[in-house]
Amino acid sequence: MTIRVVLADDQALVRAGFRVLLETEDGFEVCGEAGNGAEAVELAVEHRPDIVVMDIRMPGTDGLEATRRITVNPELTGVKVLVLTTFDVDEYVYEALRSGASGFLLKDTEPVELLRALRVIASGEALLAPTVTRRLIAEFVGRPEHRRVDTGAIREITEREREVLALVAGGLSNDEIAEHLVISTATARTHVSRIMTKIAARDRAQLVVLAYESGLVKPRGQ
Repeated sequence: MTIRVVLADDQALVRAGFRVLLETEDGFEVCGEAGNGAEAVELAVEHRPDIVVMDIRMPGTDGLEATRRITVNPELTGVKVLVLTTFDVDEYVYEALRSGASGFLLKDTEPVELLRALRVIASGEALLAPTVTRRLIAEFVGRPEHRRVDTGAIREITEREREVLALVAGGLSNDEIAEHLVISTATARTHVSRIMTKIAARDRAQLVVLAYESGLVKPRGQ
């Protein structure tokens, strides 16, 4: 499978470097470059890539707003966003995940790790380090300026699905969930898929955030 990518960064040299990296690797195709968030959204609509590699700080429409526009567009449900930035700022990471991004990497990430991240996200998984995610959520989820999700959707899931969601929020993979609950991996995958449908989450990254923001899972110490 060829992974089709749009590159969004206001620095032409950065985009050129990413393009060379991807085009010299089998299985990747760069189908567009954007210098700001608005252009990234336009290219996502035009090309329907598998992934948009999105910088955060760009002139005009920034990467966070562009991510929101892509993830709320029903015509772009198959388009994932990987946020890639020089800014290791927790709130950027948290807002990127809340906006629908499927992962977050710093620009000083090794090339092999970027390629791995793109493959992980294209496969439908989320690129999250569980310890980092829990730390972020513990810090930001209690802030009054952060909207808590409607718990009505959470009430629609079954007790077993709540158990699975808590394990997803703990950073467990489908295989690990299956082992923990003594069920098949296929059954675990089905539970995760049904939960995502019921609470309108795009991927596991949003499942983690929603699990904490709904109060179903609480950060340690609370």
